[in-house]
Amino acid sequence: MKKWPLLILALLAACGKDTNSTLPAPQTLNDEAAGYYCQMIILEHPGPKGQLFLDGMPAPLWFSQVRDGLAYLKSPEQEGEVLVLYVNDMGVAPSYDEPGPDNWINAKDAFYVVGSDAVGGMGAPELVPFASREQAQEFAGKRGGAILTLDEIPAETVLSPVEITPRNPEVRP
Repeated sequence: MKKWPLLILALLAACGKDTNSTLPAPQTLNDEAAGYYCQMIILEHPGPKGQLFLDGMPAPLWFSQVRDGLAYLKSPEQEGEVLVLYVNDMGVAPSYDEPGPDNWINAKDAFYVVGSDAVGGMGAPELVPFASREQAQEFAGKRGGAILTLDEIPAETVLSPVEITPRNPEVRP
């Protein structure tokens, strides 16, 4: 009889566990990662990147810029069950041009600077992710834009056509 309360407590504790422990771990960005949409080596393009894991697929879909990963996530035509989208934490990136190979955060936990002057690796306006709201506010103070969470970003922000800006190698974002 005394085992029932322990069993009930164990079941209740299991219900409160973090489900992130079952998510695939982000992979290190390397020179073999090709963008899902462009099929180009993404290390050859500046700015933050994304990697998205689908249920049943061990390798991630790579995105040359965060905007592309969010477009996939918010698209009504996406294929497969999305397990997680990771984006670079630009608060700890070596620079905007070099977002880092291992500084990944869950896209659901990020604070995005939307509408700044930052351009992504494919030339489209970028949504720049940060793990901390304070770092996002600092970036927005210098570069413009508003701070939004993933749920606050309207689908049309990443799905609508945009004007592509060619990068001038002499001007850094």
